[in-house]
Amino acid sequence: MHIAEGVLPPVILASSAILSAAGVCIGLKKLDYDRIMTTAILSASFFVASLIHVPIGPVSGHLILNGLLGLLLGWVSFPAIMVALALQAILFQFGGITTLGVNTLNMALPPVICFYVFRPMLSKGTFSLRMASFLCGMTAVALSALLTSGTLALGGDNFLNSAKILLISSVPVMVIEGLITAVVVGFLAKVSLQIFDFEIATSNSVVSAQTSPSTTE
Repeated sequence: MHIAEGVLPPVILASSAILSAAGVCIGLKKLDYDRIMTTAILSASFFVASLIHVPIGPVSGHLILNGLLGLLLGWVSFPAIMVALALQAILFQFGGITTLGVNTLNMALPPVICFYVFRPMLSKGTFSLRMASFLCGMTAVALSALLTSGTLALGGDNFLNSAKILLISSVPVMVIEGLITAVVVGFLAKVSLQIFDFEIATSNSVVSAQTSPSTTE
């Protein structure tokens, strides 16, 4: 879902850069010192996952894991994703420096939306832990695909077909992302509950991530 340089008009690049900068500032302001290591690990996971491309028909797809980042980091997803995208642009020429703002916005805004939608589900037990995580991972990719496709469409009629292909090829990725997010969150809830900075509902009880895994309320 990297948009290359020379595709979008300057006004789109500038406005996206401003919005991404605002998101990064909010994320840095909300970043706790104790969460720096978690943020770094998740940023590295995003970096590695989106480097592995798998052929899907005439195009290729890759994992994003931005739903997982949104669930665990919230607004901090903005700086975490921006750093990963910047390194990809510099080291591997994926995307570009001028499109860093729009790529960050397309990848980081959906996790923030999912943060507000699915975290309450995990805390209140609206859905099971794995189901809420699955929906979060799938929705984040779906929103990123929509944003990226819409952004490409703004580049002109020449990119309409590319936008459609991107949207269609993202469908299997949505399902895979949902499954991976569900498995990872379920695993973390069993072995490393402290990685969550909010209460999560497991079975019929609510477990606080601020205390030991055996503490319930």
